[in-house]
Amino acid sequence: MNAVGLAGSRAARGGDGRLICLPGVYRPQEDTRLLEAALDDERVGPGREVLEIGTGSGAVALRAAEAGARVTAVDAAWPAVLAARLNAWRRRVPLNVLHGDFATRSAGRRYDLVLANPPYVPSPDARPPARGQARAWDAGHDGRAVIDRICQAAPALLRPGGVLLLVHSGMCGSDRTLDLLGRNGLTATVTARHRVAWGPVLRSRRAWLQERGFAAPGEQWEELVVIRAHNA
Repeated sequence: MNAVGLAGSRAARGGDGRLICLPGVYRPQEDTRLLEAALDDERVGPGREVLEIGTGSGAVALRAAEAGARVTAVDAAWPAVLAARLNAWRRRVPLNVLHGDFATRSAGRRYDLVLANPPYVPSPDARPPARGQARAWDAGHDGRAVIDRICQAAPALLRPGGVLLLVHSGMCGSDRTLDLLGRNGLTATVTARHRVAWGPVLRSRRAWLQERGFAAPGEQWEELVVIRAHNA
């Protein structure tokens, strides 16, 4: 997540309406919009099983559920789980929101569509945080702590013909994601790219990002990508 801003207790404007974001919950931003747009290009409706990994406020999961799909949303943070449940209740939309690690909570199940806007910001800390707001964006030295797990798990999560939609920063290496998904038997392509201004998190670690080769001196824009992987 690009962490353009920090979470608040006020309502946040999602792609299809207002959402409640409890303190510590990632607010819908440009990466959320990209994933929603990608979702709109997929066949989503009654009879379709959808999983969202790292649901946050539930914005994208609710979009799929409102289209008639049966949606399971997972998040490792209790405030996000509560926010997503609250937003589903407010909209009167059936949404199964689970707390915990996505691999554990989805074990033994397969889906037509898997959605993910995981933490992807490179961090000076080698391990992702176990708690606090930063767990929504910090993802280890290369920003891939969660991305790589999703790429490895995707073949087992997808039914034949199923699709993974994954959004992350270009800093993490879209080619690396495509290669990993391909080596795991999926057909993957970048379907969207979008540039956004650096937010406060990236600006606060500019020197470190430059030192590690993630950014050029004076860089102010981050590329976001949507990757679509198909289980043939």
